[in-house]
This record gives sequence, C-alpha cells and structure tokens, in this order.
Amino acid sequence: MPIVVTLDVMLAKRKMKSKDLAAQVGITEQNLSLLKSGKVKGIRFGTLEAICDHLDCQPADLLSYARANRK
Repeated sequence: MPIVVTLDVMLAKRKMKSKDLAAQVGITEQNLSLLKSGKVKGIRFGTLEAICDHLDCQPADLLSYARANRK
C-alpha cells in the first residue's frame, strides 16, 4: 500500500502507550492497532484530529505517501 502509517513512531517519541491513546481518543485498542499496521481502508477526520491533538503533531507526522513501483 502506498500510504505509510508511522503512528507507532510518534507514540514512541511521545512515550505513550497505544492503550492510553485509544482511551483518550475514544476508539478501541483493536482499531488503533489496525490503524498502526496500515490495515484500514480509511480514517475519519475527527479521529485523525483527536490523535493529532493528543500527540501534539500534524497528520503528516503520522501518514506519508510512498509511490508504488509502476510497470
């Protein structure tokens, strides 16, 4: 997938556990885990906003685009 999720990196930088972030944002630990692994098809802007607010970061700190190899 060309969208790379670096939420785990930001959690480590902020010394925060996934469990704590999930509780603060109001999503399940399982959904946060799926987001961290990039196994989701989308994320609501409200959820992204809450994550950025609690981690004091920008969406670009959590998501990046890596162009897939074209043939």
